[in-house]
Amino acid sequence: MDRIFTNEAADRFFEENKKLFEQELLNEAVTVRDKINDILEIGNIDLINNAHQLVSYILEGRENELLAFARQEGIAWATHSLTLSFKLEWVQAIRRTLWSFINKFTEAQPYEYDFFGLEKQINNRVDTFLNAFFINYSTYKDSLLKAQRELVENLSVPIIPITQQISILPLIGTIDYFRAKVMEEKVLTEIGRLRIQTLFMDLSGIANMEAEVIDQLMKIIDGAAMMGCRTVITGLRPDVVRNVIRLGVRFDEQTETIGSLQQALQTYLLK
Repeated sequence: MDRIFTNEAADRFFEENKKLFEQELLNEAVTVRDKINDILEIGNIDLINNAHQLVSYILEGRENELLAFARQEGIAWATHSLTLSFKLEWVQAIRRTLWSFINKFTEAQPYEYDFFGLEKQINNRVDTFLNAFFINYSTYKDSLLKAQRELVENLSVPIIPITQQISILPLIGTIDYFRAKVMEEKVLTEIGRLRIQTLFMDLSGIANMEAEVIDQLMKIIDGAAMMGCRTVITGLRPDVVRNVIRLGVRFDEQTETIGSLQQALQTYLLK
């Protein structure tokens, strides 16, 4: 990209009016100006300095720096979950303020400049920044959400090895259908990876399970048996037992139920 202005007078004008530019920019960005200190504190993002940096990339036609800056900003805003509407308002305020100062600079020589050409160059560069910003924001935000989801999934299915052949799966909280499906995939994967022969599935932290979750639980037990892993159910609470009975569910002969995890550990580890 080419420079917007090729003479030194333009550089001097924008440098000498730097403070006036900031004042007009703050007047344009009504909502964001009250959040500048918060954004600086939360994300270490200096909006005023970043505005000057963006303007210099636009006026000087530094495309690579403009795109790199958009990427940096997109990642920073995604990382700290900053409000996108603030960013959009801020960049649009920069656009309006920049045009105001270009008008002030060129008003003495209006016939020396192609204003249609100026409009195309400047607005295209602002839009290029915004597009790159939102693409990088969205991409990085998606990667963060994926990492968080994987972390939650791993924490929701915590398989703990006790010996080379025995592991524990302590389940706590509510199990919905989605968590049960995640549990199925993780359990079967870990049985194969760790070569688990006996899995203690402790349900003492589960107060209730819906019918579809119980059905999914049975599929997990059947799948584990197909892989040569014996499942030992511990800590069944009365409400869960009543649901199992009401649904007419029967564990297969290889599945053992023991009152508590402590009793199961004593039984199997003392063999």
